[in-house]
Amino acid sequence: MRLIGRLFTHIAVRYLPDAFVFLFFLTLAVLGLGIFWGDGHEPRQVLDYWGNGFFSIYEFTCQIILVLVSGYALAHTRPVRRALIKLTHLPRTEVQVIVATTLIAMLCSWISWGFGLVAGGLVAREMGIVHRGRVHYPLVVAAAYSGFIVWHGGYGGSIPTVIANPGHFLEAEMGIIPVSQTVFSIGNLAILAAMVLVVPAVLVSMRPRADEPRTSLPEGEQSDDMTTAPLPERSHMTPALRLEYSRLIPLTLGVIALLWLADHFITGGGVNINTVILGFFALGLLFSRHTREYITFCTGGSRTAYGIIMQFPFYAAMMGVISGTGMATDIGSALVSIASSESLPFYSFLSAGLINFFIPAGGGQWIMQGPIVIDAARQLDADMANVAMAVAWGDAWTNMVQPFWTLPLLAIAGLQIRDIMGYTSVIMLVTGVVLGVAMFLI
Repeated sequence: MRLIGRLFTHIAVRYLPDAFVFLFFLTLAVLGLGIFWGDGHEPRQVLDYWGNGFFSIYEFTCQIILVLVSGYALAHTRPVRRALIKLTHLPRTEVQVIVATTLIAMLCSWISWGFGLVAGGLVAREMGIVHRGRVHYPLVVAAAYSGFIVWHGGYGGSIPTVIANPGHFLEAEMGIIPVSQTVFSIGNLAILAAMVLVVPAVLVSMRPRADEPRTSLPEGEQSDDMTTAPLPERSHMTPALRLEYSRLIPLTLGVIALLWLADHFITGGGVNINTVILGFFALGLLFSRHTREYITFCTGGSRTAYGIIMQFPFYAAMMGVISGTGMATDIGSALVSIASSESLPFYSFLSAGLINFFIPAGGGQWIMQGPIVIDAARQLDADMANVAMAVAWGDAWTNMVQPFWTLPLLAIAGLQIRDIMGYTSVIMLVTGVVLGVAMFLI
């Protein structure tokens, strides 16, 4: 396992470029295939498909950005940070530290991937400080990132919350599927339970032996004392600054958002990506001391969203070519020829895991893969909710060796991808077996 881990680390560090570089080559490949696909298409026609697709999912792109930004901001609020720091003082042994870090990261990632990555980094760093000298810090950080594996099967998962939203881009093909059939289905909850048991156990088994050295955080790294910049003297504030440092504004907006959500659910409304976003905004506003503080949190979250902003329109453009040239239908038919209604989730899971290496954003992957697997599910009369969740779990699975999403967490933890990739690659191998079996059982 250590040899496999070192191999993955070497490949990732030396040969894996930024995801935008992959997007460039994928674009060229899709355009070329579009021209020669089937009986052939005029280059101008393929270019029209590409351009029309580019502008087709702006609403979806904005939704995914807001999930990240609002989750990031919530994780940085003082009450949340204080609660996370208190949890790091509960474990007493190295095994307890690894298990606790994994489970906390899982819970936060289940709530939202943006929230989970930031919270996981904060918890891992604080665990390294509180238990300095008694734990192997790279393994603790790997545990925090390994908890991220559950994100797409959770409350903030892109695919299940998108397909529960009226007007989503595949509604004509699959309808609206509520989260009761995806996130809260018996099959998905069973998979989550398996991850809760398997992932911490594997991480604990990889800890150094008692006589082996452990890497710790430098002594200069100190615990977050929750101090913030002092507020300006009120007598020196302009009227504009008094409004910006007012507690009343974020408090009022947060209450208004919560009232709308309460009315939505009381009157029979369901969970979808819009309610997830508004819920994160509401809590973030309520937990912020003043408007400027919340603006600062959102600014930090916006910086981490650059990959989504740059990439999603290009994925949509490729989706336009794949759909317009008939490529999606033909690939779906090929998938139908080797799959059955029972095995389609398994093949969808494997293909999603492979595609995730090239399209590391779950929402962007659904843009590309969704039309194909849903068309196959329609032809085979397979359960579309199960097929959609198979894609979701495939995306989450190979994130364990996909460096794209490690960046926010590693920036907080202060490590490099090479420090944790050996451990997370083992997690990918073991969970791949568990998830693969589960795809035949759901």
